[in-house]
Amino acid sequence: MTPEAKARVTIDALLMSAGWHVCSVADANIHAAVGVAIREFPLNPGFGFADYLLYVSGKACGVIEAKKEGATLTGVELQSSRYTKGLPTTLPAWSRPLPFVWESTGVETHFTNGLDPEPRARSVFAFFHPELLVQWLALRPPASDSNSVSESPGTFLARMRNMPQLITEWGSGGAHYQLWPAQIGAITNLEKSLAANKPKALIQMATGSGKTFTSIGFIYRLIKFGGARRVLFLVDRGNLARQTKKEFDAYAIGESRPTPSHSVDRRPGRRYRRGHSEVDVTHSSFKFVASGR
Repeated sequence: MTPEAKARVTIDALLMSAGWHVCSVADANIHAAVGVAIREFPLNPGFGFADYLLYVSGKACGVIEAKKEGATLTGVELQSSRYTKGLPTTLPAWSRPLPFVWESTGVETHFTNGLDPEPRARSVFAFFHPELLVQWLALRPPASDSNSVSESPGTFLARMRNMPQLITEWGSGGAHYQLWPAQIGAITNLEKSLAANKPKALIQMATGSGKTFTSIGFIYRLIKFGGARRVLFLVDRGNLARQTKKEFDAYAIGESRPTPSHSVDRRPGRRYRRGHSEVDVTHSSFKFVASGR
C-alpha cells in the first residue's frame, strides 16, 4: 500500500467517525445520508479528479485533497481550490465554486471556509459533521445576480466585522454599571483582532481590574452578535469556578438577561445539548457552551 493510500484509509475512518457515508463513484448515492463523501470523483476535463467530493443534503459542497503523511499542506491549497471550480454543471451544488476545502494527510488537516469574507486555510482537529455544514450553508451570501436583500447573519468572521457598538454604561441607582477604560480596551481590541482573522489573542489585566466581568462581557457579545456556538472558560480552582458561575448568573446589560436556552450548571459530565447554551463547572474547568441563537 502506498503512503497516499494509507492516508486515505485514515481519512476514510475520520470521515466515518464524523458521520459521513464514504463510498466510491461506482457505489455513489448522494441521498444515502446527510453527508456523502465520494472517493476519486472525476471533474470537468482539465480539472482531474477530486480525492473526495463531499455532498450534504444531496448537493455538492466541498472537496478534500489527500496527501501522504508528512507532506506540507500549505502549498497544496492552490491545487485543492482549483478542484472547487471543476464540478460538472449537470450536478447539483450549493454554490459554485464549492465553498468548503480541506487538505489532509490523515494526521494533519487544513480547512478553508469559502463563505468567509477573506477565506484562508486553518488547522482543524477533525472533519466537521455534515449537519454543521448544512447550518453554515444557510449563511451563504445570495447569488451575485440576485436582486433580493440578504438578511443572512453571515459567518463568525463576517459578524465580527459588523459588531454593534460596545455598551459601556447601563442601569441606574444601585444597579448602575460602567466599564473601566481597561475593560473597554480589552473587549474592543479583542474584537478587532478576531475581525482581522487573528484567532489567537492574549489579554493581560492586573489583579482587581475586573478580568472576570470583562470575560463575561465579551463572551456575551461573541454569542449574541458573533454567533459563537461554544466558549470554554477554564479556571484552576473550584472556588474560582463557583465565583465565576455567580457572576455569569448575575450578568445583564439593561434588560437583556440569559434565556432558558442559556443555562448555568455545576453538574459535571453533562453533554452539550443542541439548541441550548450551557455552563458546566467542575473542580478544574468552567465551560460556557452556547447555541449561537
